[in-house]
Amino acid sequence: MQRVDALADRVIETLDNGEPVDLALPGGGRLHIDRPLPFLCIHRNEEGAADDVTAALVATQSAWMVVPAPAAPEALLSALADYQQARFGACLLLELWAAPHDDEQLPDHAFCIVAPQRHPPREVIDELESALVKVTIHRRTPRIEVAYRQRVSPPGLPPLPAGGPCRRLGLEVSPVYRDPESGEVFTFAMRVFRQRLNTALKRAFYRFSQCCTRHRPAHFHALGPRSITPAVKAVDARLAEISERFDLLLHVTPVNVAQAWAAFQASRFEQAPEFLYRPRTIDPDRMKRALYQIEMESIEDPTLADIFRAKRDELDRQITLVADRNTPRFLLGSRQLFPDPSTGLIEQARRILEMPPASEPEGGGERLDANAFAALAEAEMARYRARDPDFASRVEVRDDIAGIMVSHGNFLIGAQATVARARVDAALAHEIGTHVLTWHNGGKQPLRELRSGMADYEGLQEGLAVLSEFLVGQLDRGRMRQLAARVLAVQMICAGASFIDAFRQLHRGWQFTARDAFMITMRVWRGGGYTKDVIYLRGLADLLDHLGRGGALENLWLGKLAQQRLSLIDELRWRGILRPPALIPAFLDDPRTASRIRRLAKGLLVSDLLPAQ
Repeated sequence: MQRVDALADRVIETLDNGEPVDLALPGGGRLHIDRPLPFLCIHRNEEGAADDVTAALVATQSAWMVVPAPAAPEALLSALADYQQARFGACLLLELWAAPHDDEQLPDHAFCIVAPQRHPPREVIDELESALVKVTIHRRTPRIEVAYRQRVSPPGLPPLPAGGPCRRLGLEVSPVYRDPESGEVFTFAMRVFRQRLNTALKRAFYRFSQCCTRHRPAHFHALGPRSITPAVKAVDARLAEISERFDLLLHVTPVNVAQAWAAFQASRFEQAPEFLYRPRTIDPDRMKRALYQIEMESIEDPTLADIFRAKRDELDRQITLVADRNTPRFLLGSRQLFPDPSTGLIEQARRILEMPPASEPEGGGERLDANAFAALAEAEMARYRARDPDFASRVEVRDDIAGIMVSHGNFLIGAQATVARARVDAALAHEIGTHVLTWHNGGKQPLRELRSGMADYEGLQEGLAVLSEFLVGQLDRGRMRQLAARVLAVQMICAGASFIDAFRQLHRGWQFTARDAFMITMRVWRGGGYTKDVIYLRGLADLLDHLGRGGALENLWLGKLAQQRLSLIDELRWRGILRPPALIPAFLDDPRTASRIRRLAKGLLVSDLLPAQ
């Protein structure tokens, strides 16, 4: 083991070279510094009783140290304090420990900020106190105390031997994240507690940077870790590999849609069609075993851990759906992935369907066949390829799919598909300008999950794709009625309706053509009940709400994002982990699009997107 003073020299040299530090310390312990910063968060394990759970609370920060008590690397701490003082004009040492608790009752939810009696950093203390109030757990708001003491250290331990210029604070946390009698950790409560405490600490360090140092971070999230650790890379790669080994949509899309439609017509719409599917190419047991062998607990970053855990849960449910295809369990599993439409969404859908159908077929009846449409799609792909030579997506005309879709970044067109000429721009904006581009842009990010798709990304993805149709000026009444009908078809299958019941309601009740009613019903009944189609209208409504509250539009193309995790995406952007989109849709450069984008900032409802009749 290296001598501590030699280790200190090595740490300073590594930081000066712009590289992160992640080292084992003499006597046990660890030092992690993502980059030069004016603070260090420390936890000392009590002698003979390592507290890995409490130690994990400091490991959320960009600069932290865990050391055994009472020993501490004096030379290393002094060298770091001198380095931070010289570089930033000041440094802050914050030590965190768990409050002792011997009762058999759950401890009181409280924090005690321990500050020096002389020259305490009052602005930092005020910010930390305000931030800690938001660290709720078990629906309890914490009690905050501030204690001014001569010695800033845990009970029974001497102060840490840092250099003289270093400012000091202590934070005593009540261990509400574990059972007081057995010591067993409340796993889910701990995750929430750790994430919220992480934010509170960053807010305090941000205030210290702004008021006491020369360092000027643009946002408190900018103080979070920037480097991607080997553990993060490994977990991200394993999840992406499993995600990209199968395509749920292809597995549940019938391969005999044309024949099923012909048979349904021949029965005078009285006999439900039989759908056939491609062979399943995955072994669910092996894939789930591989999924749960991923060492998720190795991720110390709570934000990335949350993103990865959600993706693992989604993949688990998707693999189950493939196994359950064409069984009664399929619908139940689908409803877990794509929850039932809310009352409000159903009401919006019904209002849209109250509008009469278009007076004439879209585009005056002129339609392009698969090959003609493929030629236009290829020309669109070529434009993006000219902007970025790495753009590798392709167009395929295939006999084994119905309609049009994107799979693994490629644009697939069913051989029997036709597209109304008046909706060509909308189709290209939806499929290539959204689904293909977010696949490409996600591949440019350091996290592969942004290409394969975050958990629950489909709602925002399809909402953005439909909004793209509006931005090119081709979101018409017929298309909106189609999306509304999909929501109500999902409601019907969840309520126990049959294929024939739903078809008749769409055809006779809501005046869709027999072919359109069949296609809408097929999409929802495929596989045994695939409720994904609820997300188009729901995703659009949620996206409009997001944009009306000031959300940025272009950033939504940086990968396949989940709307409920956009705050985490913003955090990763501030931390410098995620990059701006490599390509943005060509239609965003069109002057005619600008006025439509300005309308979105005013806060629109779904019905506001429809052109005046």
